[in-house]
Amino acid sequence: MIVSPLRLGFLASRNGSSLRAIVAAIESGSLAAEARLVVSNNRAAQALVFAQDHGVPAEVIATQADSDAADARLCAALQAAEVELVVLSGYLRRLGPRTLNAYRNRVLNIHPGPLPRFGGEGMYGRRVHEAVIAAGAAESGVTIHLVDEIYDNGPLIAARAVPLEPGETADSLEARVTDLEPGFFVETLQRLVKGELVLPG
Repeated sequence: MIVSPLRLGFLASRNGSSLRAIVAAIESGSLAAEARLVVSNNRAAQALVFAQDHGVPAEVIATQADSDAADARLCAALQAAEVELVVLSGYLRRLGPRTLNAYRNRVLNIHPGPLPRFGGEGMYGRRVHEAVIAAGAAESGVTIHLVDEIYDNGPLIAARAVPLEPGETADSLEARVTDLEPGFFVETLQRLVKGELVLPG
């Protein structure tokens, strides 16, 4: 059960566009939530600068040298911050078993295309848009899903269709989908807080 205000933790490897939109919604009072922690595996991530500027605790947890140790550190950091729900905002690493088990059905990711058709390992960013165009699909979309041990495999929580336009290219589709993602993440969290959406478990 989601409790208001929703206690959020964020994982971001780069800019953290959804993180920025969600924090803006919290600050404006349109989302009943608290940004408890931002974690990045990349010391140069602009998401860390954003967190500092907005008074959100932030931490760097590198994953390449020892993924098991990183998993333990991440899980401990989220629990210490009393995070209730984890938001992936462009986090480019697979989560480890400790974190996944502790936050089962409580890790949300946004995918820039319809799932499961345009998902799976290696399907992220521009690759998704190129695949949609190559398939001759009539529409793409934005999909928010729960994260488990398999890429893009967890239960779908919310989706919005993005019909392809005449002459659509991977560039133009990427621009339209990318523009839609942050606001859709905010809207989905608002629906969770209001009880209009319910997470499994």
